[in-house]
Amino acid sequence: MVSLTLTGGTFLTMAEHLSQRELDYPFKLLEYFNGFRISEAIFSACELGVFDLLLQSQKPLSAVEVAQKLGTSEDGIERLLDVLVAIEIVDVEVVQGTAFYSSTDVANLYLAKTSPKSLHDLIIYNSQTIYPLWNNLVDAVREGKNQNEKTFGLPSEEIFSAIYRFKNVFIKCARSSRFASYVILRCVAGCSGALARELAKEYPSSTVTVLDLPAVVQTAQQHFAQQDDTICFQEGDFFEGEIPPADLYILARIIHDWKEEKNLKLLKNIHTACHPGGGVLIAEALLFENSRGPTMVQMFSLNMLVQTEGKEHPPSHYTHLLTEAGFRDVQVCRTGKSYDAILALK
Repeated sequence: MVSLTLTGGTFLTMAEHLSQRELDYPFKLLEYFNGFRISEAIFSACELGVFDLLLQSQKPLSAVEVAQKLGTSEDGIERLLDVLVAIEIVDVEVVQGTAFYSSTDVANLYLAKTSPKSLHDLIIYNSQTIYPLWNNLVDAVREGKNQNEKTFGLPSEEIFSAIYRFKNVFIKCARSSRFASYVILRCVAGCSGALARELAKEYPSSTVTVLDLPAVVQTAQQHFAQQDDTICFQEGDFFEGEIPPADLYILARIIHDWKEEKNLKLLKNIHTACHPGGGVLIAEALLFENSRGPTMVQMFSLNMLVQTEGKEHPPSHYTHLLTEAGFRDVQVCRTGKSYDAILALK
């Protein structure tokens, strides 16, 4: 039997970490390595428009009706719908031997395009960008670098070129995620402007500046139709260009993309530009200090390997980084959701 040697000379067998039921038959392992099939089923249903069709329908639909409306094979769509029923995303009722499918509240809220909480664009982004990269995970682990070149034929140092192949999808994807003046650096700085809009609503007397690369700003403005004098977009490179002065800087999902030296340079630039008494708010997914999770954050960190040059970190890393950049009073808040918060003052 395989054994593990722990600090202090204690020996524990693998069996002590697994239930007897799992040893008798590997239910959990089978669930894990078949997980990609569930992802692909959801990706495919979104791309085909299954959830939008079921939401818009006034009545449950048979597989034949769904196939006719979506232009698919009857057999293929029936098998896909049955999987969606099995994972409780779609409902089914059998009447006189015919299955009729309808949407669930979860699918209507998160998977249909028209919902204000829709994850549809995020799913398409994962399907078209993240999933192909993970096909080269073995090479990423061996080489210790992202797989943009092998997957998309793009230079590995241009980590966002792959993302911007589907720029409009990425901008819409960013929109679905959520003092006196703010500068927002989100998803390579400001990205969609969705966070800016929410801040402007919550703090109408504030001025919000969204700083991002020129191509991203131009695309974001197309998705930001209404005029709002409290929000402005500024084109720039936050590593090399000038950072506008502000009371609070919001960096959402930026630090995990880059190596430590780049992040330190960015935070020092922000510290220099920040008004006295101001600060920086970082939104990132935090690892535990003991390297035991959370599982989803560890998966995020592995994704950073295949896609970027960064990784996820525990709170101590951010405390060290912010302190070295000149900030003080670092506070960490685990939100229990996808992203946590780190606040530091100048």
